[in-house]
Parts: sequence; structure tokens; C-alpha cells
Amino acid sequence: MAELRFDGMVAIVTGGGGQKPSLGRSHALLLASRGAKVVVNDLGTGPNGRNEVPASAAALVEEIRAAGGEAVADVNSVATRESAEAIVQTALDAFGAVHIVVNNAGVALLAPFDELSDGDIVRMLDVHMMGPIWMCRAAWPHMKKQRYGRIVNVGSTAMFGIYGTAVYAAAKGGTYSLSRALAVEGEDYGIKVNTVLPMAATVAITHLQADSELTQTQLGRPPELVSPVVALLAHQSCPCSGKAIEAGGGKAYDVVLGTSPGYESADITLESLASNWDRVVDPTGITIAPDTYGDLRMALKPYTPA
Repeated sequence: MAELRFDGMVAIVTGGGGQKPSLGRSHALLLASRGAKVVVNDLGTGPNGRNEVPASAAALVEEIRAAGGEAVADVNSVATRESAEAIVQTALDAFGAVHIVVNNAGVALLAPFDELSDGDIVRMLDVHMMGPIWMCRAAWPHMKKQRYGRIVNVGSTAMFGIYGTAVYAAAKGGTYSLSRALAVEGEDYGIKVNTVLPMAATVAITHLQADSELTQTQLGRPPELVSPVVALLAHQSCPCSGKAIEAGGGKAYDVVLGTSPGYESADITLESLASNWDRVVDPTGITIAPDTYGDLRMALKPYTPA
């Protein structure tokens, strides 16, 4: 196969200025090395937002330029409409377009549910859930107008339930659903939207969770083995939309939802349901939920803003 390149494409990678090893950094470097013009966005406060492991968009931009690539730095937050629009405007001002958005920015504030501060809850939802929403909203009209776009939202397998990640998991689950729905809306405009669930030994894990079992499971999984998955989903030849692809350690998996054959009765009662619960949860003969891309288009009544 010929080399897959991004010549002429403009990509935004949020949370892209982290210290090595980090996912955003790796994604930005790969895209730039294949010809993309990259906006490296990063607040610079590190994976927990507290400057314990500072990040630098400017430093990565210099590294990309030194290697012969094109890049500019941006230090706006993804957490508000205005700041997300400013990130997209950085791409427009520097390169005249936006073709790719990789929503990678995040903060790692993991703790048992009842030990999280109210402020930490809001920060995680603002970055992990509202961040992708605002970034997609900011880029969407430009992608619709040019009838082309690629959005890669970074999710997490935490959405299936991992101890100490309740709010983080809720936000990542929302991001997955966002991708599924936008895949449907983007179909007529050449916009493809997917989710990547990365598994990698990043500085966020090795520094902030150094003694955890999670860190041990990620050892030997460098971020560079996730970036090819992100890059393919960001490429013109992207083969799918609405997918969730788990990636790590050189492997890629399609993560799907399914429905069991279940139990059905026209006279269902509390007692009959309890008696047949094994049938409700029996995975034998499970049916995979349909891909949103091309399968779940529904006509909605015209929306009139209030």
C-alpha cells in the first residue's frame, strides 16, 4: 500500500503538548510527519491540571518545525464555547482551514466517587464531555461548508466501569455517544466521526498513578502504538464512522454494543420478570447494535431556536 499522507490537511490536536510519553504529543507528531499542518493545543498545566508535569504546545511546535513540518501552538481551553472557537480560529488564521479535529485534551482527577471535590467533578465534565462538544460545534460549520471533515474523539474503556473513575467514565461514555450521533449527522456532508479508546503508558499514568494496578497493565504499551489508529480515522480514506476502536500495544479492536434475545411476555409482571431474569441477561445469540453510519437516520421536526 502507498504511504497514507495528510498533505494539504489542517489538523487540530487538543491536549497535544504533553511531555513524553503522551498520546496527544504522539498523535501530533505522526500527523505532522505525514504532511499535515498541525495546531498543537495545550493549556500547559499537565495531565492533572496542577503543573506537576507541565506541558508545552510551543515546545512541540518547535520540534515539529525542526523536523521539517508545519505547526502552530494554541493555549486556549476546550472547556467553553468561546475558547473552543478561538482554537479553531487559530487554525483558520494560520492555515486557512480545518479538516481534522482530534479531541484528546483531558485531566486525570481519579478518586472514589465520594472523595472527589465538587470542583474536580465540574473540571472533568468541562474538559472530557463539554470539551469535545464545544470543539465539534466550533469546527462543524467549517466542515459542513467544505463538505469534508474527520473528528476523532478520545474516549476510554473506563466508560464500562473502573473503580475510582465514575465521573471520568460518565464523561467518556458521553463522548462515545456524541461520536455515534454526529456520525449520523455528518454523513451527508462527508464528515466522519469516530472514538478511540486508548490503552497506553502515558505520563498521566506513570507519574500520577505510579503505584496503581492500572499502571502495571499499561507497561509496554507506548502511545506511539495508538497513534496509527487515530491517524487512519483522521485520514481521507477513513473506512468507518460512528465506531469505537480500542487501541493499545499494537492492537486495534472494534468495541460494540449488543442486545441479548431477552425475555418477552405480553403479560409481563414483576414476578415473571424475576423468574426469567436469566433469559434477559443470557448473551447467547446476542445481536450487535447497528452501526449508526447509514443505518439510524431519523427525520426530526425542524428545530426553531427559542
